[in-house]
Amino acid sequence: MEELIQIIKSFQALDFETELAIKRSFIEETFRKGEFLVEEGKVCSKIYFIKSGAVRRFCIEDGVEVTKWIYTDNQFVTSMSSFFEQKPSYENFQTCEETIVYSLSYSDEQVLLEYPLFVKFHIKQLRYYLSNINEFNHLFRLMTAEKKYLFLLESFPQIIKKAKLKHIASLIGVSQETLSRIRAAII
Repeated sequence: MEELIQIIKSFQALDFETELAIKRSFIEETFRKGEFLVEEGKVCSKIYFIKSGAVRRFCIEDGVEVTKWIYTDNQFVTSMSSFFEQKPSYENFQTCEETIVYSLSYSDEQVLLEYPLFVKFHIKQLRYYLSNINEFNHLFRLMTAEKKYLFLLESFPQIIKKAKLKHIASLIGVSQETLSRIRAAII
């Protein structure tokens, strides 16, 4: 639980009461490789913080799985529109390996939102996430496949270590064969 508390404190200092409420609200869960945290068409009922493991976010486009991102240790994971609006998800979140998470249910999140310091953390974390995803999507869209792979290698090495090659290829928008050529050229 300390990993989670430290990440929260990196955004917002906490008092004892808020920290205790957070520790009571998040539950440790373990998922086997290949299990779904969120499934398309179902309402996402939890936010997850990955203690260890990896989770792939993907959509089905024209009958093909398209990887949108791969989350690793110390990251929050949820289908934002599904969780916050309590409507069916348009995406899937599936573990890439055994994954240990701290989960927060929608109802427990509503209770934590009664704590002003948790609200401050929540706002700061969401702003940070939305700002980064906006910038990332803009930059990533303009990069070549090789630059995307190098970016992941430098900025998100855990993705390269934990994800299947076919999922990395899908994430950067190339075939596995092209990814193999990119990797060979880099070495």
